[in-house]
Amino acid sequence: MKKILALMAAAAVTVPLIASASPQQDVKLYQKYFLQKFPSVPLQEFANGVYAVDEAHRENWEAIEEFPPYDPMIDEGKAMWNKPFANGKSYKSCFGKPGVANKYPYWDAKKGMVMTLVLAVNECRTKNGEKPLAYKKGPLAKLLAYMAFQSRGKVNRVKIPRNDPRALAAYEKGKQFYFARRGQLNFSCASCHMQNAGQKIRAEVISPSLGQSVHWPVYRSKWGELGTLHWRFQGCNKQVRAKPFKPQSEEYRDLEYFLAYMSNGIKLNGPAARQ
Repeated sequence: MKKILALMAAAAVTVPLIASASPQQDVKLYQKYFLQKFPSVPLQEFANGVYAVDEAHRENWEAIEEFPPYDPMIDEGKAMWNKPFANGKSYKSCFGKPGVANKYPYWDAKKGMVMTLVLAVNECRTKNGEKPLAYKKGPLAKLLAYMAFQSRGKVNRVKIPRNDPRALAAYEKGKQFYFARRGQLNFSCASCHMQNAGQKIRAEVISPSLGQSVHWPVYRSKWGELGTLHWRFQGCNKQVRAKPFKPQSEEYRDLEYFLAYMSNGIKLNGPAARQ
């Protein structure tokens, strides 16, 4: 384990080096890496992204969170939740209650795929005769903001069914995506968010990937609006000059599955505000 930690710290880690590890071993190793890299940061603090490790900008962020820019979007999402569909039903008929974000993503054995909350929302709509919503932003992000707000404080507990090898395969694909280098800059997700977490690129501090999946959707100042996790995945791919995949593609869903599993034990605190 010490040897693997050293390899991770040097960012020389590749998927084959940890290919034999189980998901349970992976999450222990992954979280240990970040807790050792940032020894003064408790596990739950990683839910705050870059502000868990960047004291210089944390004070400004805390001030923003007193009157968060996403507050009106939560209210709009609540109105969407309560508004009946044309057939008289509502999101409640699909989800029961809005605070279910901690149950996603999960492996759907019937569909043979990773099911995200975004897909579940649109599935609910189409089953009730409504048109699906755009994946990246807009009304769907607002509904997700309300559902995330209602899920705050619930512990992230993503499961990988042991009796379905397809679930493990999807997890492994997500892990491979995370560690694989791509684009003209030849960077992997780990290059930035493990090796260089807490370091600066120009004026920006790179966030650690531990806890990254538990605070979405996010209002980014750069966007000027709420956006979903897969929109951010696309942005990261573009930044390393790699061709992005479509939101809710198999590649991004598997990546979300891996990242969410790595953040098990952390309480959800979405939606959030970021620069």
